[in-house]
Amino acid sequence: MSTTQPAPAARRKDPARPERIARAAIAVVAERGVDKLTHRAVAAEAGVPLGSTTYYFASLDDLLASALRQAAADDVAHLRRWAEGLADNDDLADALTDLVLHYLGPARSQTAVEHELYVAALHKPALRHVSQEWDSAMAELFSAHTDEATGRALTAVICGLLMQGIVRESVPSRDEIEMIFRRVLSGPAES
Repeated sequence: MSTTQPAPAARRKDPARPERIARAAIAVVAERGVDKLTHRAVAAEAGVPLGSTTYYFASLDDLLASALRQAAADDVAHLRRWAEGLADNDDLADALTDLVLHYLGPARSQTAVEHELYVAALHKPALRHVSQEWDSAMAELFSAHTDEATGRALTAVICGLLMQGIVRESVPSRDEIEMIFRRVLSGPAES
């Protein structure tokens, strides 16, 4: 009786590979900048064959859009966890100040790369819808704790504070940040 070896199992698909490649693209942008992003650099960072990056992301714009989408998803997930931790009686201006200081302190390098990806939409129209989706998700999250107009205003203020904070050598003071949030949350100024 002859025993034959079973045929080798077909190579299993790696459903996590596109996300791994997107996260590798974020790492490459963090290290080298958007203008130095290449399929080869991302493949090396992800530990995948070069063909994998071009299989999942035909162009660099596709790869950047995926990286931006992943960064946005990670940030929105972080914001949701933050919002879930808010109690009804928490001081929202104080909590938002803590959030901004977190982004400009312990999470500064992550904040910088996220903003670099976000700003890439200026020169890459294919990324604009992803940036707009990120803004909308943030505004929706903040609107759940205020109202729609204030949620949009908080999104704009936070984005501005973070952009200024990662460009400046010094971070705005806690008092300065908190005062800005108190003004936004108090509504339009009386004339």
